[in-house]
Amino acid sequence: MNDLFSENPPVNAPANANTGDQPALSFREAMEELEGILERIEGEEIDIDRLAEELRRAAQLLDLCRGKIRKAEVEVTQIVQSLEQGEEEG
Repeated sequence: MNDLFSENPPVNAPANANTGDQPALSFREAMEELEGILERIEGEEIDIDRLAEELRRAAQLLDLCRGKIRKAEVEVTQIVQSLEQGEEEG
């Protein structure tokens, strides 16, 4: 049986965890996959037997996106602080 999650990090794994040989998804790729899952759920296209799998995958993707957002926030904060320090020194 082809396991949808065999190469994906567990839900509680760090956002940048990559347990397979495939490169980590970009934020855009993860959001597109999430949107597809949401469309299938809303359109009632998902068989009840696959619903739990789809929801687990959605949770993984949400964790990945949240981690990328947190990382971006930290980087932006550091850049802003660096710029503010440069203004104070200059």
